[in-house]
Amino acid sequence: MIDLLIKNGKLINGTVVDIAIENGKIVDVKESITEEASDVLELNKKQYVSAGWIDDHVHCYEKMDLYYDYPDEIGVKAGVTSIIDAGTTGAENIYDFYETAKEARTNVYAMLNISKWGIVEQDELADLEKIQEKLAKKAVEDLSDFIVGIKARMSKTVIGDNGITPLKLAKKIQEENKHIPLMVHIGSAPPELDETLSYLSKGDIVTHCFNGKSNGILDQGINKIKPFARDAYEKGIIFDVGHGTASFNFHVAEVALKEGIKASSISTDIYYTNRTEGPVYDFATTMEKMHVIGYSWEEIIEKVTAAPAANFRLENKGQLKKGYDADLTIFTIEEKEKDLVDSDGNHRQTKEKIQPLKAIVGGNIYEVDL
Repeated sequence: MIDLLIKNGKLINGTVVDIAIENGKIVDVKESITEEASDVLELNKKQYVSAGWIDDHVHCYEKMDLYYDYPDEIGVKAGVTSIIDAGTTGAENIYDFYETAKEARTNVYAMLNISKWGIVEQDELADLEKIQEKLAKKAVEDLSDFIVGIKARMSKTVIGDNGITPLKLAKKIQEENKHIPLMVHIGSAPPELDETLSYLSKGDIVTHCFNGKSNGILDQGINKIKPFARDAYEKGIIFDVGHGTASFNFHVAEVALKEGIKASSISTDIYYTNRTEGPVYDFATTMEKMHVIGYSWEEIIEKVTAAPAANFRLENKGQLKKGYDADLTIFTIEEKEKDLVDSDGNHRQTKEKIQPLKAIVGGNIYEVDL
């Protein structure tokens, strides 16, 4: 007898399947499963199922002051089964974060900030003494099941007078740690975006890719994507949304889409303030914003499941396949008008709302509370 059987699970492409779960793993996915189960979850015709949603840019170490939140508030309560904290902590405090994160029902992972105390102050990379390569290497080795990447924030409020040097050190740390995934925050200059992108390699992740700043990917004078940004995209640098309080602009994303440049992954950069006061609110709202600018629901679901799992090497997550972790999201897509606001106060109206209903983590069912 299996632990949980999900009946009539409609995939985003319209295919209907049954999903069998045992010992926290998916053991079968096919048109019909008749095996007896301890628990049966039967979905109705309006309900979809996907691999569990993964938000690969959040801030959820609750003991911080600047950027913090509570894992389950932005995780299972919002239909998100896995979250990746994007560099809130560094080598000195990530151990405590790890112990705290283990209490969550949501799967919590972390990127290690290259500054040893993380974002305790806005300018964490202004003092190069805080970038300790040996401490970083030890943390990555000690917490290999928790640390899935490293993070460097490359904008003027963060780096002080250090220019591109922190990014050079981040690349060195990356190379010394088996080319661990690297996420780079982009914002206002310095450094100039073209210089930042020139140091990145295929597979490196640029977050806040559609920010509306003059140092972003859009040449605001001619309303075109800057050629060097296109070159980086075509080279294989991963563009991640990272919505945040000040880093997502509808127009930039729309121009990029028209020019064939799409975000590789969708994320929120959510923390307590922009969750409770906006403009982020929750993961589903960010997904709706990508839909209203022209992304299909099918590709949106891929960009919050399989894509982030691959980018951060989360084995056995992101797909509804036999042998994968039993992390799933149950949701509906409803015809409903909703006003959406980007980070710069611009509005778009959507007629389709995506509503998560349940988050399943390791076969355990949690009700969404939005």
